[in-house]
Amino acid sequence: MAIRLGSNCVNCENLMSDQMCKVHGVKVGNHYTCDNFNMKAELSDDRDCTTCIRFEQEDCANPGKAASGMMCSVWAPQSISA
Repeated sequence: MAIRLGSNCVNCENLMSDQMCKVHGVKVGNHYTCDNFNMKAELSDDRDCTTCIRFEQEDCANPGKAASGMMCSVWAPQSISA
């Protein structure tokens, strides 16, 4: 089975940082999609501990190992830009 990016709001250029859709003016999430979907022109692969919202926080799953260049299964973005 192939792995593909979903045509959903998380990958859409109309998603604003506050999880609002620029087109529809409503709060959306990663399970939403619509006919106005436009794939972001550039997706970032800059995912490691230093770009995780949990880095050096109490809810970090691996506080003793977290470092630049490392990644884990509970990585979460510090911010979302659209």
